[in-house]
Parts: sequence; C-alpha cells; structure tokens
Amino acid sequence: MPAGQTPSPFRKLVSDRRSCRAYRPDPVPREHVETMLEAARLAPSACNCQPWRFAVVTSAEKRRALVQKGLLPGLSMDWAGDAPVVIALGMKRSFLTHQAAPALSGVDYPLLDLGIAGEHLVLRATELGLGTCWIGWIRPAGIRKIVGWGRDVKPVSLITVGWPALPEPEPRPRLAMEEIARWLE
Repeated sequence: MPAGQTPSPFRKLVSDRRSCRAYRPDPVPREHVETMLEAARLAPSACNCQPWRFAVVTSAEKRRALVQKGLLPGLSMDWAGDAPVVIALGMKRSFLTHQAAPALSGVDYPLLDLGIAGEHLVLRATELGLGTCWIGWIRPAGIRKIVGWGRDVKPVSLITVGWPALPEPEPRPRLAMEEIARWLE
C-alpha cells in the first residue's frame, strides 16, 4: 500500500486476521457464531452445490474429544481444546460437481468451495474481535463420529474460535508481489 494511504476496512480486516493459538475461557455468544455461519452460508460454490456442512462444538467434553481423537498425532495442539468453540467443517459431495467434474478437469471443486466458505467464516470472526485457527491435521473418521455426521459428509478441517488470550502476534512476512503474481499484457 502506498505510504500515507489509509487502508480500506476490507484491507484492514484481511490484514488483522491471524491464526490464534491461545484463548480466554470466556464464552462466545451464540449470535456471534450464527453470524459467522451466515457469512459462510453466503459463499459461492461450484454449480451452487453449497457442499459445506458445519458442526458447532461448545461442549468442553466434546471439544476435548475432538483434540484427543479427531487430530492426528505428532503435533501438540492441546491449545485447541481451550477454544470455547470448535467448528468442524465438512463436505457433502454431489456426484456431478464433486466427482465427475474433477475427474475431467483435475480441479477439486468442493475443496475450493469449502475454502471460500471457511474464509468467509474466519473473516467475520475477525471482524467481531474473535480469534480463529484452521486445523487441517485431522482424522476425518474420528471427527465424523464425534460430531455425528453420516458417511455422506467428509470432515475436512476444524476451526477453533474464541477471544484471544494474548495480544495478536505481528504479521508474518509475506512474499513480495513480484514473487507471486505475473502480468500477461
């Protein structure tokens, strides 16, 4: 951004979003979670299939179970159970858009769809002053059992949500624009 310019509200929102790994125990109001889910619900999707499914876990017992049985071993993520809300993000597949089309194009459309919906959710959480962290190091079968989804919904990630316990860390370095974008004019 050029010096002296004030960032737009959207630019500030995107810049403020961080992965939070320390939460206060204070509950998150249900209305906050509902508005986050509404932001995700409004996301676009391939052929408007809207494959996202959400399981909102606020029970301390079930949050601990998600950390103990829903995460892969090897990385300590005990902090995840301290978040007052854990949202499981699942994918309900349709044959045409999620199996036939990717076989022809090589593009995994449902993962794109869930990425867009999940990012809408975490940006809304950031706007509300909440911290979030995406967790992809998961055991889908363990999560499916804990949240009660059938075989037709594939768990793809967990998103922790809560009030940050620590000041937000400084932004991590980003690649320069010249390293990530190419203009073909």
